[in-house]
Amino acid sequence: MMSRTMKENSFITHNGRRIPKVPTELNWSDTLGGWKARWAIGRMKYSVEPGIYAIGSPDANSPVFVSANYKMSFDRLRSRLAGRDGWILVLDTKGINVWCAAGKGTFGTEELVKRIEDVGLSEIVGHRTLIVPQLGAPGVSAHKVKQQTGFSLVYGPVSAEDLPAFLDAGMRATDRMRRVTFPLKDRIVLIPVELVTGAKYVLAVAACFFLLAGLNPEGYSVALAISHGTQSVLILLAGFLAAVVLGPALLPWLPGRWFSAKGLWIGLAVLFFGGLFLGRRTELLDDRLSMAAWILMVPALTSFVVLNFTGASTYTSLSGVRREVKIAVPVQLACAVLGIGLWLVGCFV
Repeated sequence: MMSRTMKENSFITHNGRRIPKVPTELNWSDTLGGWKARWAIGRMKYSVEPGIYAIGSPDANSPVFVSANYKMSFDRLRSRLAGRDGWILVLDTKGINVWCAAGKGTFGTEELVKRIEDVGLSEIVGHRTLIVPQLGAPGVSAHKVKQQTGFSLVYGPVSAEDLPAFLDAGMRATDRMRRVTFPLKDRIVLIPVELVTGAKYVLAVAACFFLLAGLNPEGYSVALAISHGTQSVLILLAGFLAAVVLGPALLPWLPGRWFSAKGLWIGLAVLFFGGLFLGRRTELLDDRLSMAAWILMVPALTSFVVLNFTGASTYTSLSGVRREVKIAVPVQLACAVLGIGLWLVGCFV
């Protein structure tokens, strides 16, 4: 899914090559596309074609910037280069942003070498320097790229906003430009996509709980399905929404290093404050089996939801995420299965 700007781009002729030229000013279509991607609407198709693009009026001496083909990453880069001439080398990262693609290996040495050769970059520019996003560094081996292509890598600043100052300083980054941060504004923009992608699964599970809540020793009761089922749905949705919203918002302050542990605290808080709020207004909290079931299920749910944020956070490393997933997911699954079992038993006791 590409914006009108990308579909109707102009071209420049350079060394006998016809190269697409893109503007540095984003239009309403770009803004709308970014908003839709944030809400998981066409997210996996929000990409640009891999290859070489021109901004301004570049020549053989103009800098070459490397980007992922996730359109939001591409747009952020080109919008920070207003008034400048240059080339943008877009890698095929399968529509994934630089940070995540570097962890998955799609923003990596092999793809960079392949793209340099495919576009004939050595015939487009006279220098042998590429400016690579710092967040892409985990996926790229600079010395291997140098050995195989002759191009040296210079790592740009963490944030694209600092690119103009970085270039004006002769491609030298300050300590601040090298510091990886994950402020509140960057964390809360992750909420919509997690909300939309996770909601369909949670709603499906909630529907099952609603229907199964009518089971009892005498058979099936619609009245129980409506009363107990509605209460069960509310508890599940409360846990999910709390994890999706509070997980990224409170991430630095939640206890524990692992994201799964941070999510666990949210689940316990939901149960505690939910119990205080509901009091005796729900029979689900009076039955010991049901209470034990929810103590297992809600923290398992919130722990899993917050664990999903590891893929979008600059707080994590690929090896650390793999280790956490290997340990946390089986525990979450065991708690969820045991909790569901206790909940079902409680329906017949």
